[in-house]
Amino acid sequence: MTTATLAATCLLLGLQQTPPAPPGAGARLRVFVDCQQTHCYEDYLRDEITFVEYMRDQKDADVHVLVTSVSTGAGGTEYTLAFIGLGPLAAERQTLVATTERSDTEDRRRRRLATTLTIGLLTYVAARGLPEGLAIDVEPGELETRAATLDRDPWRHWIFSIRGNAQYNAEESTRELNLGLSLSADHITPEWKITIGGSVDHDREEFDLDEDEPYLSVRRERQLDALVVRGFGEHWSLGARGEVGSSTFTNVAFGVSAAPAVEWNFFPYSTYTRRQLRVQYSIGPAYAEYHEETLFGKTEEIRWRQEASATYEQREPWGTLETRLEWSNYLPGASLHRLELDGEGSLRVTRGLSVSFEIGVSRIRDQVTLPKRDATDEEVLLRIRELQSNYEVRFEFGFTYQFGSKFTSIVNPRFGT
Repeated sequence: MTTATLAATCLLLGLQQTPPAPPGAGARLRVFVDCQQTHCYEDYLRDEITFVEYMRDQKDADVHVLVTSVSTGAGGTEYTLAFIGLGPLAAERQTLVATTERSDTEDRRRRRLATTLTIGLLTYVAARGLPEGLAIDVEPGELETRAATLDRDPWRHWIFSIRGNAQYNAEESTRELNLGLSLSADHITPEWKITIGGSVDHDREEFDLDEDEPYLSVRRERQLDALVVRGFGEHWSLGARGEVGSSTFTNVAFGVSAAPAVEWNFFPYSTYTRRQLRVQYSIGPAYAEYHEETLFGKTEEIRWRQEASATYEQREPWGTLETRLEWSNYLPGASLHRLELDGEGSLRVTRGLSVSFEIGVSRIRDQVTLPKRDATDEEVLLRIRELQSNYEVRFEFGFTYQFGSKFTSIVNPRFGT
C-alpha cells in the first residue's frame, strides 16, 4: 500500500491523514486488544495482523483497543473499536465501526473485524514506515450501493424470524420432552424501534416412582409481546409495551397488559457503546384470568401497575459496569410492590489482576397470582409452580490473575486453540 493509498483510505474513513509518531522509532507498536466484553476472534487477529506486538496488559501497550459490540436490527453485529493512545500517545484517539450481517459466515465476520483493526492501527504505525506486503481493498462504490439498496428496501426495514426446537431425553425411570416455537418481527431505524415476538414452550416429564402410575409433570408457557418506541433527539424516547400470555408456572390462564412509557438518557444515545444512564417510567392496566383461585380469593381481576427504573451502563479501559434499579407496584397504594437491584461488572485492579461480580437483590411483595392452596412436594421439587417468597438474593464473585511474559503475539493451533 502506498502513502497516497493510505491517505485516501484514511480520508474515506474520516481518520487523520498525518498519523502520530509513536515512541521508540524502529520498534513495533505495542497493542493491547481488549475483548473482555465481546467475542472478537483474538487468535485470528493476532495471526493475521503481524506488524504490531500484542501485549498481555494495557500498562505495557502504546495503544489500547477497546472492542464492544451490539446486535443490529437485522440480526447482525455492530463492532465498535475505540483506539485509545497511552503514554506519549494519550492525546491520540479514534473510533471505527465494523458491521456484519446475520447471514455472514464466521470467516467473513472475522475478516471484516481484522480489516477495521488494521486500518485503525495504520494511523499509529505509518510514521515509522508501513509494513511490507500490506494490502487493503477499499471499494467506495460498494458502500454507496448498500445505502441506495436500503432506500429501495421492499421490506421497509422489517426483519422476520422463526425458530423451533424439540428435545427428548429418556432413562430407565424418567422421560422428558421439550418443545418450543418462537416468532419475531422487528423494524429498526434511527427513529423507530418496533419489536413483536411470540413464543410457545411445552415441557413434559414422567417419573417412575414405584407406583401404579408414573408421576406426570407438565409446564406450558404462551406469550406474545410487543414494543413500540419513537426517538426524539439524543435524549428522549416515548413508547408503549403490550403483552398477552398464559403460564401454568405463574397460575395465569390468560393475561393481557399494556403500558405507555417515557425514557430519558442523561448521555446522548449516540454514545451507547461506551455509556448510558437511562431513567424510564410506565403505567398501564393488566387483566388476568387464573387457573386456580389466588391468595386474594380472585379467579380474574384487573389491576393497574406502574414501574420506574434507572439503568446505568459503562464500558471503559478500566472495565465494565452495568446496573439496574427497578421499582414496580400495583395500584392503588403501594403495599403490593417489588424492588429489584441487579448489577454486574469487571474491573482491572492492577497489572494482571482483574475481578468480576454479579449481584441481584429483590424485595417481593407483589405475588398476586399465587394459588390459594399449598404447593405439593412434587411441585416444589420440580419447580413447576411459583412459590411464595419475600425476597431473592444472588451473588457471584470471581477474579483472574495473570503473570509471566507480557507478550501474547504467538498463536499455536495444535490440539485446538
